[in-house]
Amino acid sequence: MNPTWITPEVSNALVGMQWGFLAYFICINVVYLALNFIAMFAILRYAREHGAAFRVKNFADYQPPVSILVPAHNEERTIVSTVRSLLRLNYPNYEIVVVNDGSTDATLQTVVDAFGLVEFPEAYRSRLKTEPVKRIFASPQGGRVRVVDKENGGKADALNAGINTARYPLFCVVDADCILQQDSLARVVQPFLEDSRMIATGGVIRIVNGCKVKDGLLSKVELPDKVLPLVQTVEYLRAFLFGRLGWSPINALLIISGAFGVFYKERVIAAGGYKSDLVGEDMEMVVRLHNRMREEKRPYKIAFVPDPICWTEVPSDLRSLYNQRVRWQQGLAESLFGNWRLMFRRNGGTVGWVAYPFMLLFECLGPVIEILGYLSVIVLGLLGLLSPQAFFAFLFASIGLGVLLSVNAMMLEEISFHLYPRPRQQLKLFLVAVLENFGYRQLTSLFRVIGLVRWVVKLRRRSRWGHMRRSAEWQEHEPQVPASGRAVPGPAVS
Repeated sequence: MNPTWITPEVSNALVGMQWGFLAYFICINVVYLALNFIAMFAILRYAREHGAAFRVKNFADYQPPVSILVPAHNEERTIVSTVRSLLRLNYPNYEIVVVNDGSTDATLQTVVDAFGLVEFPEAYRSRLKTEPVKRIFASPQGGRVRVVDKENGGKADALNAGINTARYPLFCVVDADCILQQDSLARVVQPFLEDSRMIATGGVIRIVNGCKVKDGLLSKVELPDKVLPLVQTVEYLRAFLFGRLGWSPINALLIISGAFGVFYKERVIAAGGYKSDLVGEDMEMVVRLHNRMREEKRPYKIAFVPDPICWTEVPSDLRSLYNQRVRWQQGLAESLFGNWRLMFRRNGGTVGWVAYPFMLLFECLGPVIEILGYLSVIVLGLLGLLSPQAFFAFLFASIGLGVLLSVNAMMLEEISFHLYPRPRQQLKLFLVAVLENFGYRQLTSLFRVIGLVRWVVKLRRRSRWGHMRRSAEWQEHEPQVPASGRAVPGPAVS
């Protein structure tokens, strides 16, 4: 029997709300499916035009010099492996600028000792305001590696200090726990050679948990053994292979990962550099570049490149995952609401009229709607107001289409890069693609709602480093590597 307060009007309102949530789930998944189709054609076209390795080699004489910025705070366990991988890049002219942002562990000394650096009296040009820089280290032999030692100011502040120190017109941001493949920098820079309007590009982030890294090179690709990193493997495939690749061909890409992206330095400086009072400095910079270029009515392109791979460690414990997703959602809200003039701008193009509203409604506010949708199904079921037809329709829209999207992401990976070729790996990914929709996705949506609430009530201060517990189990013993960056042959990826 229904409670006495449920009048026919209340019952109709509850049922109407239920169908509204159903319509929301259908809309978001239809857009995702559309992005999936765009991504599929984009991958096939990219493979046809850029798949051959000789293209990158033929452009070697024309590749612009790049400053690789590695902001680091308490990264003594992974920073040397990251720098070693960067020293083995197949790229003619680049430098590595490690920015030690007031680390309280041995990050600074670890890098100085590993690469034989000494304090160097280099002039520091402060084009972007940062916390004070204390000293700069360089190699006596004139190698590629330099270290900027500064007072703690957060990742955005560290990036601004790196930009001030960078010598070259392009800069590449790489996190201190990341490993690049040898051709990753050449491939992610390629769009700058092909289109003079290019101001930023980003590559693919893959999960290094479970893999093996030796001598700065990825020696073995494996799936993670632990549940959380394994689920995130499928999540990352979905986010990059059709999420970002779907927006890129229509110049509507609003996110370039803070772990691996290349920017035209003068455009970033003209935009004011990274904002140190935000937690999502990477996305905010991309959205601000879109907004600024539209304001100035300048032709520009921001692109995602699907094959330059950056391997990074992801959270393997629930607490670190919670902190990461809360921080990401805060950063998303800051980025969108801080640049709200981009939405429906007269000359906003696809990014202002399609991508921005989609990100606002479905990515920023979407977790709230999603959680309320699940709660409404439970409440209506307990009240006896949920028909079997409505329940199965909701289940298909919220769970079934999610499974379809995850499996499609696996198919894109299989037809394009084929990094997990063994049947056991593919079966494992397929099972995870199905099971992640029953619990994990709802849990991360809850984390994102908490992040949105924290942004609304202004529970944020100056940009801080988002830390997680790092196992660094993927590292094998690595001998000393000279800071000159003259690479020695390493093991091939198996």
